[in-house]
Amino acid sequence: MSKFNSDKVMPRYFVIAVVLTLIGFAVVGKAMYIMTAKKDYWTQVASRLKRDSVTVKPNRGNILSCDGQLMASSIPEYKVYMDFQAGAEDSTGVHKRDSIWAAEIDTICYGLNQIFPQKSAAEFKAHLLEGKRKVMKNGTVGARHWAIWPRRIDYNTFCEVHELPIFREKLYKGGFHWETFNSRRKPFGTLAQRTIGEMYGAKDSAKNGLELSLDTLLRGKNGLMHRRKILSKYLDIPVLSPEDGVDVVTTIDVGMQDLAERALVDELKEINGEMGVAILMEVKTGDVKAIVNMTRGLDGNYYEMVNNAISYRCEPGSVFKVASFLVALDDGVIDTTMTIPTGCGVMEMHGRPMKDHNWRRGGYGTINVARALEVSSNIGVSYLIDKYYGHNPKKYVEGLYRIGIHEDLKLPLVGYHTPMIRMPDTKTTDRSKYWSKTTLPWMSIGYETQIAPINTVAFYNAIANNGKLMQPRFVKQLMKNGEVIREFEPVVLKERIAKPQTIKTMQTILEHVVSQGLGKKAGSKSFKVAGKTGTAQVADQFGSYHSGVTRYWLSFAGFFPADNPRYTCIVCLKKSGLPASGGGMSGVVFHHIAEGVMAQSLKRSVDDARDSRSSFTPAVKKGDSQAANYVLASLKTKASVPSSANYREGSKHTVPDVTGMGAKDAVYLLESRRVKARIKGRGKVKSQSIHAGTAVKQGMVCELILD
Repeated sequence: MSKFNSDKVMPRYFVIAVVLTLIGFAVVGKAMYIMTAKKDYWTQVASRLKRDSVTVKPNRGNILSCDGQLMASSIPEYKVYMDFQAGAEDSTGVHKRDSIWAAEIDTICYGLNQIFPQKSAAEFKAHLLEGKRKVMKNGTVGARHWAIWPRRIDYNTFCEVHELPIFREKLYKGGFHWETFNSRRKPFGTLAQRTIGEMYGAKDSAKNGLELSLDTLLRGKNGLMHRRKILSKYLDIPVLSPEDGVDVVTTIDVGMQDLAERALVDELKEINGEMGVAILMEVKTGDVKAIVNMTRGLDGNYYEMVNNAISYRCEPGSVFKVASFLVALDDGVIDTTMTIPTGCGVMEMHGRPMKDHNWRRGGYGTINVARALEVSSNIGVSYLIDKYYGHNPKKYVEGLYRIGIHEDLKLPLVGYHTPMIRMPDTKTTDRSKYWSKTTLPWMSIGYETQIAPINTVAFYNAIANNGKLMQPRFVKQLMKNGEVIREFEPVVLKERIAKPQTIKTMQTILEHVVSQGLGKKAGSKSFKVAGKTGTAQVADQFGSYHSGVTRYWLSFAGFFPADNPRYTCIVCLKKSGLPASGGGMSGVVFHHIAEGVMAQSLKRSVDDARDSRSSFTPAVKKGDSQAANYVLASLKTKASVPSSANYREGSKHTVPDVTGMGAKDAVYLLESRRVKARIKGRGKVKSQSIHAGTAVKQGMVCELILD
């Protein structure tokens, strides 16, 4: 028989439950008591507690240009405060400390006024006295963390403030203390601001650009400091040293960046443009040497607000025609000798009129493929693309993908948008993706696609680089303590975008666009330039093309020198209303950038400019030997006029021999015999159209070829 008494179980459980309930009420009651009656006491206890471990922030790495110049660097900044209760109860006594304040406050305020003239000494005095008289929540008088100046100050200013009376005393005696911040400074101001990036000052965090993309590398790793209290003072013991961020060496060239920015802003002001982009890229490596993004602010000035070079996708316009013809040439469906009937400049394409820019002047008539690009004929491009790809538009789009215009460049910058070139699809319900019969002809001339300028310049760079598509490179190296810890080699995205002969043909056509087409203003007298103009209507902010004022996207993309390409450049301008010309506006900016960049690479030494084969004795032309001898004597040369240079007077009724003479002497002799002279070239006379000794006749005209 079991000895367990079941009648006693429930009473025992009841007693346990009552005891636990009472304990629970006691815990809740005690908590309420601490939260209310003892709140002030425990608040003071908490304020006296210090963390055992303190995080130590590292120095942020620098961002450098390609030649090592500082483009972004961290420097310390400070916010200064006053603790009016510090040292008030020391052995000297509160009365002595108050007397020191009374004696020195005018000197302090005068010194602060000299350092910060924006605020008078009287205002500083009122501000400090307000902090000294402030009553804290615990009943004590005097603020513990009173800001002396509301903004951050640099190191030199901090040192000046720290030298003022009382402020120069130790922390626990004088009460002056501070907070240290790492501030980001750019020695070149806003140069390449959106690419280098910016920081949120208060949060000490990256906002955009390379600062954001490489934030983990630039930021470094936090250190750890153990704080221990010894004899009423705190001793900091390092546990883990902070690891400073690495220095980033970019591909940006400060001189080229400044040149491109000034050229772009000058043209934007000239045409009252809304926005402008310029990208300069090195052909062989893909290094971005300059990237400019300018947007007009509310005050009418231009600022780098958004990195439109990588993020602004729009219809590229006629610069896209090069891609269309490159696909057709590479597929072998067209060649440069093929003729196109552009007619009077207007041609119906599946129910919609396709127009050339000169349709009001009668169009271009029948032209060949090369000429279609030179004059940027809309009809010339769309007619051939529609003719050979209209039955299979997918092949055309696949060709665009093949030549790299649609390539994802995988840029190390936040905000990059890949191109949008859609495949044929007639079954979609999305109107923006629907493929109609007019899509192909309009796509071929740069509409119905969305491409950022960085993709366009990378494509043109591939043409300049004999078909090799390079990834745009923004970062060359990572450095630490002056040593390279990582090298970023140039990245080839496509070894060949088209057949070598196709690339050579397109290079020649693009050179002719500048030398004898619409891109003449982008050219140079000193070196050859190749490129293509582009003018496209773009939608406004409401998605409309016809809202009263037409907006234009003007562009010029090309490379120089054309015979040995070193740099590729694209310039894009956005403006409202006419006149609007890609060649006449963007081409001008391209010209200034190209001229400036090539001038920077010229040798500046006089010795390098000397021709070892040249003679130090000036060459003497035929003519007035007396005048020539006078010049030679004035130059203190030992040379004299050679006998071959002496002119022998002939009959006044015959045409004289003027070969070897300068233009001035030759014209004088001919016209003294009533023979009209017509000059071609410059230098000295190489040949004359009427032989010497010919009898002079009335109305005779002699053409002189100078060389």
